[in-house]
Amino acid sequence: MTNPDNHSERTENGDERVVVRDRRRIDPVTGEVRAPADEPAGAAPAAEDTAPENGAESVAAAELAAQVAERTADLQRVTAEYANYRRRVDRDREAVLVGARVQFVSDLLTVLDDLDRAEAHGDLTGPFKSVGDKLVAVVQKLGLEAFGSDGEPFDPSVHEAVQHEAAEVDGPTVTVVSTVLRRGYRIADRVLRPAMVTVTERADDGTAAEPAEAAPITESDPAERP
Repeated sequence: MTNPDNHSERTENGDERVVVRDRRRIDPVTGEVRAPADEPAGAAPAAEDTAPENGAESVAAAELAAQVAERTADLQRVTAEYANYRRRVDRDREAVLVGARVQFVSDLLTVLDDLDRAEAHGDLTGPFKSVGDKLVAVVQKLGLEAFGSDGEPFDPSVHEAVQHEAAEVDGPTVTVVSTVLRRGYRIADRVLRPAMVTVTERADDGTAAEPAEAAPITESDPAERP
């Protein structure tokens, strides 16, 4: 069996000689990689082996960009949903707290009315006054706010008029509160009960509204009758 790397050649004189070709890829002396025998030393690799596959890389880059955009949109949507959820939870929690305060304070309104009446009659003194002041401080800390005072404009959404009066008053308001019979209370934007008041109505020019006088009735001369 002959070695494919060994072959015979004839010289110009007609003599036959054996030529041995060393096809080892690694030079046993220098340890460097040898160029193939059928390829000249220093030749550049074939174009089809070194040229980047531009089309495949472009498709891969486009797919990667689409995936990044999709993940970014998902992240933004989840972030917005979470923000809305937190706002909804905070709003519901605040509504529950306000509802609890309203329910607790509503049961104390009659006690506050008794304190107002005792103060009006001069009976809110001594230890009784100290207890009353502490109770008022507690309900005010819970957000309770009293409203209704003499002279303020009448508002049917927060005032309950039980009596109307006609008198001369000053100011641009047509209807004002003249007497507060029972104070009103609210917490935040919730009106626990309206203020029971007496109102004074007046004309737009600042004077009390008076009923219009009827025109006098005169009898015609009998001679003029038909």
